[in-house]
Amino acid sequence: MRTKFLTKTTIIIFSFSIFIFCSKENKKANELMNKAKETIGVLPDKMPGAENDTPKKIELGKKLYFETKLSITDTQSCNSCHLVDNKKGGVDNTQFSPGAKGSLGGRNAPTVLNAGFHIAQFWDGRAPDLKEQAKGPILNPVEMAMPNEQAVIDKISSLEDYQSLFKEAYPDSNNPITYDNLADAIAAFERTLITKDRFDDFQKGDLNALSEDELEGLSLFMNKLDCTQCHDGPLLGGNSYEKMGVEKPYKNTKDLGRFDVTKEEDDKYYFKVPSLRNIAITFPYFHDGGAMSLEDAVKTMADIQLNVNLTKEQIDKIVKFLKTLTDKERL
Repeated sequence: MRTKFLTKTTIIIFSFSIFIFCSKENKKANELMNKAKETIGVLPDKMPGAENDTPKKIELGKKLYFETKLSITDTQSCNSCHLVDNKKGGVDNTQFSPGAKGSLGGRNAPTVLNAGFHIAQFWDGRAPDLKEQAKGPILNPVEMAMPNEQAVIDKISSLEDYQSLFKEAYPDSNNPITYDNLADAIAAFERTLITKDRFDDFQKGDLNALSEDELEGLSLFMNKLDCTQCHDGPLLGGNSYEKMGVEKPYKNTKDLGRFDVTKEEDDKYYFKVPSLRNIAITFPYFHDGGAMSLEDAVKTMADIQLNVNLTKEQIDKIVKFLKTLTDKERL
């Protein structure tokens, strides 16, 4: 009888201990969730400008995004460097992308996923929006290498499918096949590339969306290291320019970053802060693709930006958190 009583008492004490432990864990998760919502927040359902997009415009833009005829050799499309099919992360996962004639670009191709939420396009912000960005690579001699806008329009106009597609997408235009409309349509398609991940599920109230290690990684990211100084907002980045090498110089001092656009001395080595959404599938990292793994990227950033030497355990937990930012449809 006494043995049964002790057994029941032990079970009650053990159960109560588990309850206390779970309560503490839930409190910690809840605190992290609330802070994340304040400093980061979930991705919106629509990108700026999407209110003017129509299904026909998006359909045309998608076809143009995959159109190799936009390159001088009929081999290169937007998707060649910014792959969005087959669960890819909007990049080609190479350090520098090869162009239509085989030459390599000078900077790592940034992801097109969620790109319309950024303050500007390209690493140096030289294009204000998706439409202007879409115009650049087609005429870039290293990328798609078309000689001029008229050559692009002449080529597209000769393809029968596009006659009706442009007319349906731009019904109010007497001459719908223009370079401006072409870029506008591509931008409309790109505005549909919004991702959904477990971190947003967590921010929306699912405290079980992240594991204990992932929560610890989030805590390191937000609290101990304060990475949200730069990687803030729903994109965890993408809304400011920061110097690459705040505490220590970055190894690549040849690329002057935003200085090439503004010619302002203070903009040397400044680049647009990349979004960390989908970061686990958009390797290699940095403007020059100088870090091949996420672990290397985290270690380097802590070192040159914060002058912090992270332990392997800390790096591993931060990386585990960063992997929660991957689109659930691209896993």
